[in-house]
Amino acid sequence: MDFPDFFAKAPTITLKDPLALFLGASPSGIITYYYADAVKLAGHSCPTVAGAYLMMRTGLRYLYGDAMPQRGDIEARLRGARDEGTTGVVAAITTLITGAAPETGFAGIGADHRFARRDLMQFDSAIGGLVALRRRDTGCGVVLELNLATIPPHPDMQVLMPKAVSGQASETEQARFGALWQDRVARMLLENADNPQVIRVSPI
Repeated sequence: MDFPDFFAKAPTITLKDPLALFLGASPSGIITYYYADAVKLAGHSCPTVAGAYLMMRTGLRYLYGDAMPQRGDIEARLRGARDEGTTGVVAAITTLITGAAPETGFAGIGADHRFARRDLMQFDSAIGGLVALRRRDTGCGVVLELNLATIPPHPDMQVLMPKAVSGQASETEQARFGALWQDRVARMLLENADNPQVIRVSPI
């Protein structure tokens, strides 16, 4: 697809999904997610999408260390209500990567509901961050917060943003707006993926 070149350079996230293995979707059950997958799901690329993607990467590394993360064995809690601000976007990316889903998720297979992902995601949670992840096998958990103040937009956006939002931007200005918008996303993914000031981590 016609994506910016930096999409392919962004960090990847690799997990093992026992359900994918069980149903033959993958002979190993191992799935690698790319930033482009998050963009395809959301339909756009922005600091929230990139931030949610990086929070999942950081959270899984905290929970599993050098071990392979297990998709479907992770619970997620979000601070916001499901219809509040960008909570839905963060929730969608969280489900994509971890498998954790609200009441609409996969109910499982058999009488014991094996591989179920339903009700592994909760909203309106009293947590000290934007999203929290917890391993179901060990109970180890982590709270993640996104801080975008350390990656400010380009100064030209002060003029371009109002014009683009109001539909008053010229073709050249609109192109410049889009380029600078993605430049901020690129700085997040390529220069700050491991910046503890951007993705703040605290144990549960």
